[in-house]
This record gives sequence, structure tokens and C-alpha cells, in this order.
Amino acid sequence: MPSPIFSEQIIYQPAKAPEEPGTAYAGFKPSSIMLPKGHQRTSECRALSIDLIWDRDVMLPMRDGVRIAADIFRPADATAPLPALMAWSPYGKTGAGVISLDIIPHRAGVPKSQLSGYEKWEAPDPAEWCRRGYAVVNVDARGVFDSEGDIRWLGTGEGQDGFDAVEAVASLPWCSGRVALVGNSWLAMAQWFIAAERPPHLTCIAPLEGATDFYRETLCRGGVPFTPFWDMLRSCLSGRNRVEDPVAMVAQYPTWNSYWADKRARLEQITIPAYILASYSTMIHTEGSFRGFTDLASSQKWLTVHATQEWYDLYSQERIEDLALFLGHYLKDEENGWERTPRVRAAILPFNKPALANVPYSAWPPTETVYETLYLHAGGLLSAHPDHRPGSSVVYPADIAGTQSGNDPGELEFVYTFTAPRALLGHSKAVLYMSAPDHNDLDVFVQLRKADMHGNILEHLNIPLDALQLASIDNVEQINPLKYLGPTGILRASHRQLDPSLSEAFRPVCAHDKEDKIPPGQVVRLEIALWPAGIAFEPGESLILRIGGHPQVLPEFSTLSGKWTTLNRGSHVVYCGGEYQSHLCLPFLDNQAS
Repeated sequence: MPSPIFSEQIIYQPAKAPEEPGTAYAGFKPSSIMLPKGHQRTSECRALSIDLIWDRDVMLPMRDGVRIAADIFRPADATAPLPALMAWSPYGKTGAGVISLDIIPHRAGVPKSQLSGYEKWEAPDPAEWCRRGYAVVNVDARGVFDSEGDIRWLGTGEGQDGFDAVEAVASLPWCSGRVALVGNSWLAMAQWFIAAERPPHLTCIAPLEGATDFYRETLCRGGVPFTPFWDMLRSCLSGRNRVEDPVAMVAQYPTWNSYWADKRARLEQITIPAYILASYSTMIHTEGSFRGFTDLASSQKWLTVHATQEWYDLYSQERIEDLALFLGHYLKDEENGWERTPRVRAAILPFNKPALANVPYSAWPPTETVYETLYLHAGGLLSAHPDHRPGSSVVYPADIAGTQSGNDPGELEFVYTFTAPRALLGHSKAVLYMSAPDHNDLDVFVQLRKADMHGNILEHLNIPLDALQLASIDNVEQINPLKYLGPTGILRASHRQLDPSLSEAFRPVCAHDKEDKIPPGQVVRLEIALWPAGIAFEPGESLILRIGGHPQVLPEFSTLSGKWTTLNRGSHVVYCGGEYQSHLCLPFLDNQAS
């Protein structure tokens, strides 16, 4: 299948030169290097427990003649062919690239001594996995550093490159012919596109938190462009040529088209075994990770929802041992009992107590949940009973710029206090009747928060304090990798039309194929999907719905705080009574606290 040809002209920018300061690039040096047992890349890094061979800058051919570079690590004493764990992304291989744990506060709880320094960003560490009998293949995707061509941004083209790379690696003399894709974030997102191309030697995948629809889930969620993070990320990518510019593309093409459709993974094409990881805390991958599980065509798929943060989780001993069972079963034919693992294991977060981890369920969404409706009342309450007062409404100033601090002014609050233990688990949605007296469109942001029995708003710590080497959650920076506030929903009213082929009762999905403006003052019905969550409540604790005109999620990095802008002007009105009964649809575990 040829690479797609779009009616839209793709916009590119120059990539960051590999030699620029901060890239940590050591140059193009094809060679084979022996790294002896006990070797340390630096005095701070983890020592190797076995002898490793490092095949550096191995060039892999693509179908159009372009060649891309890979570093391959394998145990030196291997006497039989090895299965390969491939890590694919545009971030740089083997310690290169602008992004690393060193730029994350407290290294996200992962000390340098835990890793060898030969790992690719968000990828398995060769020091850990080679000793377990695997080769680790770190790939620089097309256009990255000295890989040839222009840097692509997901889609069919990147999937085809991944197909060619898998098949090239499988043909190398040391390889057993079995290849798995493993990794976080982009390394997970790319897996959906590569696996959909069905390379014959791709045996299984392990997408450890990855969005599946780049437009709907990340860049333009709810029709509201989320550009600061992606513009920053694009500027970090290094290469000799150009990099695709999705931020410029969404400015030029704000509604759904063939270009954006190509960046929605064809999960129905994936039939191989999959180990899928999710968390509630990421602002990028949560919805895609769950959709990856539900929509994947494979009959051999497992979903685990953990209670921490993706980088901390990736290198945790618990994740390594669990993933090793999956990979061992499918890449080495180990009879280790993996297939008896529950198909869904979910965490439930109390926020003010240790999380409940690995709670087993037979499906997602869990069949153990029941949907309940809570109605908004103009007095700031959520109730199981509607507000019958005609014309009942509340107003908030929609054009107050938020700082994404978790406690911004100008937000409405509606509170429901529990009288018995309950647990919310799954996809929620808000159905709001709203108007904008001063404008013909409105960007609406909603969030669910939890309060303790004293009314204190709670935050979930994504990484244990001892790993951060801090004494109190109050000392932890207000950024998304470190703290989770609660599930959010976003919608631009002109993008409110749903796609009936994709939507489900509990999960509305917008079509985004046109902009349908609203006359000022006209009431409009908005269905806003909130990302999946798992939250436990005790008697006296409260669920709080917040509605505002600015983003409510914490920024990924402190430098991005408050830079996510909206089109809002003046005030917004939320209607609660009579014919306009705004409400929440919430999935609760049936008469259970967990």
C-alpha cells in the first residue's frame, strides 16, 4: 500500500539541527562495540550485569529507498536467536535528544542509578531486558538525527516505515524472527499505526499509554486547539531536514479532513496479542489507551490501569515483572500462566488513602457499573432529582484566563455529598444547556474533583513522596506528571455535532467535520465526554463538578502554565431548570466502594 496522498498540503518546519546544544547527539558512527559486565555509561548509572554487544547506527531500508538508523543491544553470550524489543519514536536513540528525565522535577522519581543510560526516552532499558534474553532495538524514525527523509507525525506513512523496520530487524542473523513493539507515549502511539499495517514478524505489542486519535484526543480535543505542548514538542525534534508541523496544520485546517483521519489509528486491523497500559493522570493518552483496548480486534488483549505516572511506572519493578510474563509467553513460548491474567485490572483512587490496585474486571467498561444521573441545581448542588424551577440558571465569566494551577477563579462548582461508600469507575459525560450572550461560540471546560469530609479539595499524588524525596504533597510542583486532579472534558460548541458511528451512550464522540456557530444568547445542548476515571468515596466526602472557560488540567511542564488560550468572550450561562436540565451521567460500581 503506498503512503497516503492528502488533498491538504502538509506544512513543515526545519528540524532542530543535530549539533545544536542540548541534543546530546554523539554523531553518526556505525560500529559494533563490546560493553563488558560491570560497565557504567557514567559513574551515576546502573552497571551492566552481563556483557552486551552494541551495534550502533545500523541502517534499515524503507520501501521508498530512505534508510533509517537503529542502535541494537544484545547479550554477548547468546547461543540462540533472540526476540527483539523495538522502541520507535522521533526523540532520539540511546540517550540522545532534548527530552529526558533530567528535565522532569525529581526525575519523576526515577534515580539515575536505576537506569543504564543506554535506554531511549520512554523505552525499555537494555541493561534490564538484554539480561532477560532479548535484543533491544532503539530506532530513530524517518528524518530523526541521521535517519534520512523528513520527520513524520504518526499516520499511515509512519506505520509503513515501522512495518519495514520490523521486517528488516527480523531478517538479521541474530534475530529469532519474533519482534515486539514496546514503550510509552509516542512509542505507544506509533505502535497502533505500525501494527495496523500487519508486518508478518510483529508478534505482539505493548503500548504503554498511547493516544489513538491525534486530533480528537490530543491536539484538538473537543474542537479546542491545544497547541503550546505540541509546538514545544515539535521544536525539540532533531534532524537534517524538516519536521511535520501539526500546530500549523490545525490552524490551517481546523476541522476533520483526510489528513486528520489518517492520524486516527485503524485498531480494527490489529489482531496480534496486546499488553495495553493506561492511567487516569495523563493529559494526553488516557482516552486513547482505553479506546485502544476496546476497539482492538485482537482476542488476546489485556488492559491494566495503574495508579501512578507513566515514566515512574515504566521502570518500576512491578511493571517490568508483569510485562516480562506477557513478552515471555508470546516471544519465547514460556508457559508462565500469563493467559490466566484478568483481562482488565483497574486502579481506584481514594486520593487521601493508598490506591486500590489491580482490581480485576472481565471487561471495559466494567459490567459491574450502573449509570446514575445527577442534576445541576442553580444553588451549586448536584442532586438525583431535577431542578424544576423554570429558567433556573447560573453565570460565569468565561474570558478569565486560567493559570492551570488547579484552583483558578471564575469557575462554577456543583457539589454532591455521599452518604454511603461509592466508587466511580469508567466514562462519564456532562450534558449541559448553555448560551453565550456576547459571542457566537463558546469553549467549555469541565472537571470532576473530590473533596474530603471537611470540604478540602484533594489531589492525587502520581509518584510516592519517598521516590520524589519530598516530605509533603504541598512541596510537589503543580504539574500534570506529578499530580492528578480529576477527569476532564472539553468542547467547543460549534463542534458539538456527534458522529453516530463512533458515539456510545456513555462516550459521545464529535464528528468535527464542520463549524456550527450559535447565535448569541441561543441555548444549545452540549454533550461533553469526560475521560475515564476511578475514584473511591467515603460517607461525607464529595464529588464536585467544575465548569469554566479555561483549561483545568495541570500543565505538563511549568513553562507551559497558562499558555493554552481559548476563543471565549464575556460570560457563559448554564441552565439548570425547567426544560433545560443540565446533568451528569456517572458510572458507579453497583453498591460497592471498590
